Amino acid sequence: VMGREESSSVNVQEADSVETLLSIDDPEEKAAVEAAKAKVAAMGEEPRIIATSPATADICDRLDLDLVGVCSSTISALPKRYEDLTQVGTAMSPDMEIISSLDPDWILSPVTLQSDLQPKYEAIHTEWAFLNLRSVPGMYRSIQELGEIFEREEEAQALVDEFTEFYNSYKDQNEGKEAPRVLILMGLPGSYIIATENSYVGSLVELAGGENVYAGTDQEFLTVNTEDMKTKEPDVILRAAHALPDQVVEMFQEDFETNDIWKHFQAVEEGRVYDLTYEYFGMSANFNYPQALEELQPMLYPETREDEAKARENSEKAQNAAEGSEASERTDEETLRESGQ
Repeated sequence: VMGREESSSVNVQEADSVETLLSIDDPEEKAAVEAAKAKVAAMGEEPRIIATSPATADICDRLDLDLVGVCSSTISALPKRYEDLTQVGTAMSPDMEIISSLDPDWILSPVTLQSDLQPKYEAIHTEWAFLNLRSVPGMYRSIQELGEIFEREEEAQALVDEFTEFYNSYKDQNEGKEAPRVLILMGLPGSYIIATENSYVGSLVELAGGENVYAGTDQEFLTVNTEDMKTKEPDVILRAAHALPDQVVEMFQEDFETNDIWKHFQAVEEGRVYDLTYEYFGMSANFNYPQALEELQPMLYPETREDEAKARENSEKAQNAAEGSEASERTDEETLRESGQ
């Protein structure tokens, strides 16, 4: 489910069914969920849970889970019910002393940070779950699993039903159309990397039927030089921000104006270079995906002059939102740490 192989067809393929997208087939994964469920049931009381990123906190809120601790974040607003909780530091580097002092039974974090965080969690002898937030279906599979573990099946099913309803009405929208070839740049202050279909932004483009020009690796992000990008001849170039969106928008604009090679890209010549709204196109899947897909639609499939104008307007809105973002008042390092939602 995570990433289709590159297909030779130029048309958007028939979309997978929701059942295929959300099925949990891995026997190890199923066994782990069963074991976790049994542990929680054996406790006989509500478990003490900490959510270490804005995206995981949002999911807990929608599953009606009480927390004892939550991440610190000023970029993403935390759900109201968690505003007065002890804050445990940023998603990228939670404060293990604070976490330990809260005596958690479970810690929930994004799977992209697992290699850094798992040893730290094991050191304080707590249970942990890493949520797959690299794609919208991944998020809903995680929601189903958390629902099972923490006896919130009903809440989880209601969320899955919302996705099913959305997806069934959305999936035929671009079927049979020519799939645009898309290059996604993920900006950091001072540099940028390529987002593949295994990243969250890449998964949204894939959900919309776009063909990622760097598909086919198991990496989320790649470092590639501009000459190599030129050989891919994308139809569309999308620019997203990993952190500090105000600085990133400025950096992209400057680079595209001063770096001569961009002039020779067909997408640049045709004016199909777009900035994406930071709030919708971050590092982790969240519940804003319908707005994200709506923003992408005229960028990937401009069928009329109005669509072209809408795509430019969406891009300008994203630039303006970035320029006015709160993040600009904060230090680079702090925001970069925090952005690993």
